[in-house]
Amino acid sequence: MRIAVYSTKPYDFETLSAANAAGHDFTYINPRLDQLTVALADGHDGICAFVNDQLDSSVLCNLAEMNIKFIALRCAGFNNVDLPAAKKLGITVARVPKYSPYSVAEHTIGMMLALNRQLPRAYNRVREGNFALTGLLGFDMYGRVAGVIGTGKIGKQVCRILLGLGCRVMAFDRHVDQELVSAGVEYHDLPELILQSDILTLHCPLTEDTYHIINDDSLGAMKNGVMLINTSRGGLLDTRAVLRALKTGKIGYLGLDVYEEEASLFFEDRSGAVLTDDTFARLLTFPNVLVTGHQAFFTREALEKIASVTLDNITSYAQTGQVPEKNLVS
Repeated sequence: MRIAVYSTKPYDFETLSAANAAGHDFTYINPRLDQLTVALADGHDGICAFVNDQLDSSVLCNLAEMNIKFIALRCAGFNNVDLPAAKKLGITVARVPKYSPYSVAEHTIGMMLALNRQLPRAYNRVREGNFALTGLLGFDMYGRVAGVIGTGKIGKQVCRILLGLGCRVMAFDRHVDQELVSAGVEYHDLPELILQSDILTLHCPLTEDTYHIINDDSLGAMKNGVMLINTSRGGLLDTRAVLRALKTGKIGYLGLDVYEEEASLFFEDRSGAVLTDDTFARLLTFPNVLVTGHQAFFTREALEKIASVTLDNITSYAQTGQVPEKNLVS
């Protein structure tokens, strides 16, 4: 198959090329997919897209007009795809439902520890010859209440690590994981979890039900000084409500690997450009905020798995017109 690979970075080229034993013809395209770049897919049999590629009804219609009927997402999330439109147009959408839950889980815990022990500030101080400890006071995570919203593959690993740190782990999910219950995780309804948590971390998909699950109301119910971590999807947080909570001290620590408007920011070097997103710029002014640029998934093992499953999906569709049921989105 001829596949147009959007949002390509050097590591995508390396891992996808290495996994391409079937010899598919890949066109690597650096820009992300949107209404302006969709024409670059003309002449291809399918496209390979990433988390911030735009797959709304307009782009999908353009793809269908080019007789493109297959989209291989090299990610687990698919909230950027208009699934009803894809179904109506007869476009098959496949994804990578799991790659390395450890990568995101470990990054999540790393953010907790870095925020708690103020590692970025400590690093900068020592580099400047300042060895004073004033202002670097942390807390023992042992015995703290950690709330985990979503206990799928990633959330499950986060729970296990938090248990190992000695936290009391509370969880919320529509499906109770009995392995986690046996290990000591307590399932509660969302209001109770929000009320009791010292640390709150998000690991659920972005849907109509979870959009802005963290908002003025939920923030108001949290403990003062709560630690909030989001390594899932930016739209889970109402960013302006989060800013208000930072200013009042309701949020004591904030760790973000994702952001609502990240598509215009992340995965590119913008160090020489003026930051025009005022909301994001305001976030970066807080000393108790740690932001990474959608980095949580970024391990060697995760990239190799993403490439492997993506190629399996492409090869399966090329040979049979179908993809494995577990990887099928639409």
